[in-house]
Amino acid sequence: MINRVLIRLKIIQIVYAYYQNGSNNLDAAEKELLFSLSKAYDLYNYLLLLMVDLTKCASRRIENAKLKKLATEDDIHPNMRFVTNKFIAQLQCNKMLLDYQDKQKRSWLIDHEEFTKQLLDKIQSSDIYNEYMTKKDTSFEDDREFWRALYKSFINKNVELEDLLEEMSLYWNDDKEIVDTFVLKTINRFDGINGADQQLLPEFKDEDDRTFAVRLLRRSVLNCEEYRHLVSESTRNWDINRVAFMDVVIMQVALAEILSFSNIPVSVSLNEYVEIAKYYSTPKSSSFVNGTLDGIVKKLRKEGKITKN
Repeated sequence: MINRVLIRLKIIQIVYAYYQNGSNNLDAAEKELLFSLSKAYDLYNYLLLLMVDLTKCASRRIENAKLKKLATEDDIHPNMRFVTNKFIAQLQCNKMLLDYQDKQKRSWLIDHEEFTKQLLDKIQSSDIYNEYMTKKDTSFEDDREFWRALYKSFINKNVELEDLLEEMSLYWNDDKEIVDTFVLKTINRFDGINGADQQLLPEFKDEDDRTFAVRLLRRSVLNCEEYRHLVSESTRNWDINRVAFMDVVIMQVALAEILSFSNIPVSVSLNEYVEIAKYYSTPKSSSFVNGTLDGIVKKLRKEGKITKN
């Protein structure tokens, strides 16, 4: 699940904090990086569990309605389509998700019951819900697509949910937008024939990504003086101390990647770090970072220090 976009972002955050806190313990920074990445995977599973717990909440409402003294015909014979959704039934018994729940002891219904109820209210008053509930019949694909639509409309970019998650973990402050894409990808991959054995996304696609994360962090810090000297030379008309510190960190990590990973094209690295600068530094940072890195790369090519495409 953890891809290199997320890894790069986490490393920039860790390197920034490394200098801001006056730390000189690289081993501790490495542990913090890996822990931060594990928390992103934790969030991925927790958001999958939210769909299961919303369904459990709806099921409780149905059972409570049946017990009312003046129960209506709809209370006694309710429409069960939402709570018997085939995709959720498969997700609920998923072995990997059950293992996560058993280890983490998390439950939206126990820990955040009021939020879960309010979110269910919004879902059940929506056109997406009403259209789904009035269908004559639904296939597994219909049930899966229904939840993909609900996720995109009510969980993705949900400000109240983002605030709640931030209260729960500072590590989740910047993670949700990326993790949402992984959840949607997971929903799309579910196939009814796989049952409880349906594979969720692994924490790391392979060992190479974990190695990439650790190596990039270490190169960024250990070769700091070299990279900052390159930045300083390329910005002679600027006082390096007046350049936004986040810009310096972004370029430092970018140069570590460009100079340390021969299998990653320069254009890929440049594009990734310019995009990060757009969102995590000053309004003018992306063009500044792009221009500075481009100048450094051209200089290093002439000197024969960069030979890859």
